[in-house]
Amino acid sequence: MSGSGGALLLLAALLLLLLALLGAPASAQPTGQDACRPVRAAFQVLQPGAKWVPESPVPGSDLQVCIPKGSTCCSRKMEEKYQAAARLSMEQLLQSASMELKFLVIQNAAVFQEAFEIVVRHARNFTNSMFRSHYRSMGPRALKFVGELFTDVSLYILGSDLSVNDMINEFFDSLFPLVYSHLLNPGFPEPSVEMVECLRAARRDLKVFGNYPKMMMTQVSQSLQATRAFLQALNLGIEVINTTDHLKFSKDCGRALLKMWYCSHCQGLLLAKPCASYCAVVMQGCLAGIIEIDNHWREYIRALEGLTKGMHGIYDMEHVLLNLFSLVRDAVIYVQKNEGKVSTTLSRLCGHTQQRQYRAAHYPGDLFVDNKVLKTTRIEQEETLSSRRRELITKLKSHGSFYSSLPEYICSHSSAVQNDTLCWNGQEVVERYSPQITKNGAKAQPGNEVKMKGPEPVISQIIDKLKHINQLLKGMALPRRKAPGKTSEKEEEEESGDCDDEDDCGGGSGDGELRVRNQLRFLAELAYDLDMDDTSANKQLLNQQSKGGATISNSDPRNAAPCPGPAVAITVLLLLLLGHSCEQC
Repeated sequence: MSGSGGALLLLAALLLLLLALLGAPASAQPTGQDACRPVRAAFQVLQPGAKWVPESPVPGSDLQVCIPKGSTCCSRKMEEKYQAAARLSMEQLLQSASMELKFLVIQNAAVFQEAFEIVVRHARNFTNSMFRSHYRSMGPRALKFVGELFTDVSLYILGSDLSVNDMINEFFDSLFPLVYSHLLNPGFPEPSVEMVECLRAARRDLKVFGNYPKMMMTQVSQSLQATRAFLQALNLGIEVINTTDHLKFSKDCGRALLKMWYCSHCQGLLLAKPCASYCAVVMQGCLAGIIEIDNHWREYIRALEGLTKGMHGIYDMEHVLLNLFSLVRDAVIYVQKNEGKVSTTLSRLCGHTQQRQYRAAHYPGDLFVDNKVLKTTRIEQEETLSSRRRELITKLKSHGSFYSSLPEYICSHSSAVQNDTLCWNGQEVVERYSPQITKNGAKAQPGNEVKMKGPEPVISQIIDKLKHINQLLKGMALPRRKAPGKTSEKEEEEESGDCDDEDDCGGGSGDGELRVRNQLRFLAELAYDLDMDDTSANKQLLNQQSKGGATISNSDPRNAAPCPGPAVAITVLLLLLLGHSCEQC
């Protein structure tokens, strides 16, 4: 019996020691001259060289948050520094939570903007090549107008207030005098300034290019509007994440974070961890404004998905711009086919015109585009901008609950005790956390750690911007992609630009001529790769933090190393000691 009694005494002593370290479920008070030494060592990690830790426990009458029931190892200056550390930890946890999402949106915004610029450059080069190869006499002069057109296209994509109709009209107004002098009346002197102005004015009234300018206006306008809205939405996504990343927390929130993460240190309970439910109550108050973004963020992703699904055909700038050279070419051919009627009308409007060098029905052999010119490699659909947009939406949808899940993320990455046993409740270590229900007007709220207020002005501004972009994206109402071979009459009419037989649209686009497909191998021309799965060092950091609940700050003694919960440690110790006792029995 004496051996059994000794084992029980040993067990009791070890339990008392363990509970002293973890924090006994009672009002623990630091006692003795050396009671504050561990607190001093931990505080030195946060504030190297600081000498604000009392040599021995003090009454702590000047403390405002970590108010002790007896003595304490904290001073007022320590309380201030602990609160600053708590705020910093909160900011770092928020930035850690958004790291992957932020990287996804920022990288895609940069990649797509550069990819769109590459599409514009290709489209300009295709058009220039068409003029150089098949209209050599006016080609060099036409390049200026081509360059101005695509410069305006680039500016429009970036948000300029230019009118698409105006840029298309200006292009054809400038092009027609060249067509008139080099194709309809080649070999004769250049028309005078007055003649050029007359030709520019007559171009629209006579519809000398048929319905091709209208077709270009429809296609370019629809595709560029969708492209610009897509980029605007991505840039707003970056702004939303940046705003919530650097949000300044209220005074009440700072006090609640201090109470949850550091007030236990003042009682000498350095290993005590906050209860998960208690942490959730604190986060619900601190993040109340941010969580207001949640519904609008989900709607933002849905609206962006709807836009991308409709970006095909005349709503896909890659398809439209890379085929623009063929519309310009067909427009020029239309003028030549109607040379007789055009010249007769112009002679009345703009004075006597020079006699034509050849008949209207005669066309030079190199008028049509050679199959070897502008030849492009056939590329699989997976490499188009459209597939990259779909990939982005898939990844964004996995972050749809980002804002609503922030409280859970922060609590799980700040070593909160998930089963709410033997954990810190803001005042002491308890065997099990039981949130108090307090009345607040007509509503009952768990706890009363942070006063619930309306969202901060900066959050309200972000919500307003999200509402605006969501309405913009929905208002575009792009048609959904249909099954192959099923095209409505309305869509066919829209894609054709209301071109009828009399306009003779498409006359220059017969069988055998090249059409550049909307497939651009833009990855080969970008310095980035849109796939983040194996390149992001930041994501590796996130994975390391997810294992064991380690937080960002290595200087925080609470985050030194993941350790088993108090209940697990006590259970293992009891089993070992009882087994040892039984062997002696």
